[in-house]
Amino acid sequence: MVAPAVVTGQTNKAGLTKNDYRGMPSTLCQGCGHNSIASQIIAACYELDIVPEEMMKFSGIGCSSKSPTYFLNRSFGFNSLHGRMSNLATGALFADKSLRAIGISGDGDTASIGMGGFKHMMRRNAPIVYIVENNGVYGLTKGQFSATAEMGLNLKHQGTNQYMPVDICMEALASNATFVARSFAGDAKQVKELIKSALSHDGIAVLDIISPCVTFNNQDNAFHSYTWGRDHEAPLQEISFVPALAEIQLTGDFPEGTVREVTMHDGSTIILKKLEKDYDPTSRTNAFQRLEEAQKNNWFITGLIYIDTSKPTLTDIYNLVDEPLNRLTEKDLRPASQTIEKINAMMF
Repeated sequence: MVAPAVVTGQTNKAGLTKNDYRGMPSTLCQGCGHNSIASQIIAACYELDIVPEEMMKFSGIGCSSKSPTYFLNRSFGFNSLHGRMSNLATGALFADKSLRAIGISGDGDTASIGMGGFKHMMRRNAPIVYIVENNGVYGLTKGQFSATAEMGLNLKHQGTNQYMPVDICMEALASNATFVARSFAGDAKQVKELIKSALSHDGIAVLDIISPCVTFNNQDNAFHSYTWGRDHEAPLQEISFVPALAEIQLTGDFPEGTVREVTMHDGSTIILKKLEKDYDPTSRTNAFQRLEEAQKNNWFITGLIYIDTSKPTLTDIYNLVDEPLNRLTEKDLRPASQTIEKINAMMF
């Protein structure tokens, strides 16, 4: 893990305050885990003295993909098509290898329509921090099951999920990602440290962050609930009010090697298991074994699951010129007339 940067007063070594790393006010639901993740991205970049203009950020479609609006307002950014963030980011990484990259996606955006691009981006070891804000539902389109929803999950308007879930970390390992980690949005300290480590990794860093949806994993059937109200109303148009809910935060110590049960907004629970201090994240075999163990015990193991610093990145493999491709001038790109004549002569 990276040692925290020393911050003097209210500015970091780059001479910037934390406000220089913020974005627009969030329009996500109050209590959404995505807001916590955005806050930790801000904190991580501030503590690592990253200049916002030296960062580019990407997203696809979904609640998670709105997140880049809420951090690094001065950075380059692009919101792409559903499931196509990985393709767009790969092209941008080729165009300008001098900038760092962070991609924000969701479990629907990545594990369904975007799975193909996600897997190829991992096997190519593209140098990007790839964060999956994982809530198990399609929040933007009213809470359908996503590919990471657990088997047997019952939602009033969706029925019971009958499919085994996609494990983002297992997919990352199988696709030869060089940095694989999982965390929980409510464990702010761990999220921040993992993001800082990921930003310092030379290659693809996949962070699967469990981020509770306060609206569509809510099974409250009281008269004042969303579901009961929709069942009994006859509206002229659909207008929803989402009450303010507190973000789920872990209290007290959460030592390595221990298990914590966390209650979601709807009363359901998840079980977190933090990896032991002596766990070796450089062993791919150990990583697979731990993920298998977690599946059998219904755990979300958290922490750095796997890292490999020996593989070249996508931009290392190709002999790119030092000057970023998108900054080359016409003079740099246009062949000399003698070169054109030589090529033409080869055609005869």
